Amino acid sequence: MEDFVIKSTHRTPYVHLKNGLIQIVGRSIPENSAVFYKPVFDWIVNYSKTMHTHTQIDLNFEYINTSSTKWVFNMLKILGKKHEIKDMIKINWYYEEGDDDMAELGGIFKSLVKSPFTFIETEEQPI
Repeated sequence: MEDFVIKSTHRTPYVHLKNGLIQIVGRSIPENSAVFYKPVFDWIVNYSKTMHTHTQIDLNFEYINTSSTKWVFNMLKILGKKHEIKDMIKINWYYEEGDDDMAELGGIFKSLVKSPFTFIETEEQPI
């Protein structure tokens, strides 16, 4: 599969999708989450059909709104529902030190997926 990249904006995260890596980093408050996430979702659906390698999923949100959360969950669900690949996925959930809301959201995601899930606390970013 071809690499897929979306550059970040002040409202949307950086997205990098390639064989072995799914990375979404930054703030996710797009005007229309369906318009932003549909191409990402489609790439992941296609990837799940041909995936033959271990894949690291890095989710590192500064902030994520509810509609974006639904898209991310659906992407993880697509990857996790295929029994033959769910053990080939490792999810890293990054959250800033002291950000209890993001840590809690990570806990919700962890409870909904069957793949290995790691919490990674990062230092607070200077303003």
